[in-house]
Amino acid sequence: MSPATGRRPVAKQSRTRAANNAAMATFLFKTEPGEYSFADLERDRRTTWSGVTNPQALIHLRACAIGDEVFVYHTGAERAVVGLARVVGEPRPDPAVQPADPRRAAVDIAPVRPLASPVTLAAIKADERFAEFALVRQSRLSVMPVPAGLARAILAMAGEKPARR
Repeated sequence: MSPATGRRPVAKQSRTRAANNAAMATFLFKTEPGEYSFADLERDRRTTWSGVTNPQALIHLRACAIGDEVFVYHTGAERAVVGLARVVGEPRPDPAVQPADPRRAAVDIAPVRPLASPVTLAAIKADERFAEFALVRQSRLSVMPVPAGLARAILAMAGEKPARR
């Protein structure tokens, strides 16, 4: 108990799923490659993913935890999942928004590797396993969770084996 407040101190919960013995999550982040591509992320080795304004996408962005996997999806003419990244910083207020807006969020990500073969939106739409996937059903959503089975399917479509955790 704190002598000042008479209350028990609350331990800060870790934002890493590994620290809480929880399975890592996978997300898909969309980007216009002319503005910031996966190659830019590889060059920079780390970036702050900011500028998200859609309320649903912000909910997903705030749900990210250190260690979560991120599929990077190129929009525009490419329309393909092109790389794999990892969340390396906890969600925080978006530093790009001035004055600060508590509703906006950002996370830091780092590249893991480009996919062996990009997985196109057309290929995803052609596969019935993805019929309810947000990438297909909510095309304007820029950040979305990827269920584990679909993450494995994307990796398989890219010609890769799922990473062991």
